[in-house]
Amino acid sequence: MLASASASNPFAQTAGYRGEIWALGLRNPWGFAFEKQTGDLYIGNVGEVEFEEVNYQPVSSKGGENYGRHITEGIHCYRPGPSNARGLTRPVAEYPHSLGCAVVGGLVYRGSQSVQMQGIYFYADFCSGRIWRLRRIGDNWQIALLYDAPFQNHSHR
Repeated sequence: MLASASASNPFAQTAGYRGEIWALGLRNPWGFAFEKQTGDLYIGNVGEVEFEEVNYQPVSSKGGENYGRHITEGIHCYRPGPSNARGLTRPVAEYPHSLGCAVVGGLVYRGSQSVQMQGIYFYADFCSGRIWRLRRIGDNWQIALLYDAPFQNHSHR
């Protein structure tokens, strides 16, 4: 993830890192968005082997998060056997490849048409067409499948 190379960036003064680095451990962020009311960042991060994930970075972050690429995929070990996930920033949502193959990050709804949808983050899967909602309540995240499309897109494989 790139940001300006200011001195406030966590890796700006760290040998071996470029100054514009803000966070580590993302594989393929496909659709990320800043929530316009809070400034929080939601990241749809495409997995590789078995899981897709959604990551979250609050506006209060000082940067330097490690989202776990090559150590974890979702909340699971990337390779067979134990992995040390200490210090990693865990995803707030994940799903296995049995439900899709490429998460597409969406947006947090802040429109005026639906009070019930206020603050909900919507995301989808490119291959299955499934659409989920993600809602933060305190420190907990609630995930719900909203739509299970009647098609499957396998053209990318």
